[in-house]
Amino acid sequence: MTFIAHFTRNASGRDYAVGDIHGHFSKLETALMAIGFDTAKDRLFAVGDLIDRGPQSTQALHWLQQPWFHAVRGNHEDYACRWQTVDIENWRINGGGWFQELSLAEKETFAATFKTLPFVMEIETAAGVVGIAHADVPCQCWSDLATRLDTRSARDYCLWSRHRIRNKLTFGVDGVRALVVGHEPLPQPVVLGNVYHIDTRGWSTKGNFTLLDLHSLAVVASCALP
Repeated sequence: MTFIAHFTRNASGRDYAVGDIHGHFSKLETALMAIGFDTAKDRLFAVGDLIDRGPQSTQALHWLQQPWFHAVRGNHEDYACRWQTVDIENWRINGGGWFQELSLAEKETFAATFKTLPFVMEIETAAGVVGIAHADVPCQCWSDLATRLDTRSARDYCLWSRHRIRNKLTFGVDGVRALVVGHEPLPQPVVLGNVYHIDTRGWSTKGNFTLLDLHSLAVVASCALP
């Protein structure tokens, strides 16, 4: 199991982060087209929760096969990894009904793929390393992260914690230029210290997909959905 995936600096193109996708890949494609995303040289890093709620959850496997697309594990992917033991009705209420309709072989394929997703990514930029997790990281110093992730409770913190955003904690994470997360649906991006919360409900008819340039840390698109 890979806990942290490292990506070297993109010398030829741009790097972007996107918030929770939740099965709305066509709408994400529209947002990428709006900024002139070039699959030959640009990269897209997702904060997890690729699946559930939307009509295109099965497309997650196709996107994860693209060399320019990378994602951390979200709590919804973690549901799929543990599909034999999770509370099925709770998952169904939260958009996981599509998974229950899959064949056994398909369920196993999704679970095996999602188990390869890291809990954290770190991307080199000209101005320093940018980290990505689904919800948060369980330590204030980035250099402590690798050791902390040996425990399931710390990995669950990466998947589930809303402590920082709910309490509006303004201290950041030392040793990293920025941390980019999703998980908490927001009307617009929120920055607390050096932690960027970018799940602006692109999966909802009332939301939008925020694309964050990892080199400048600027929001380059916040595309309203039809």
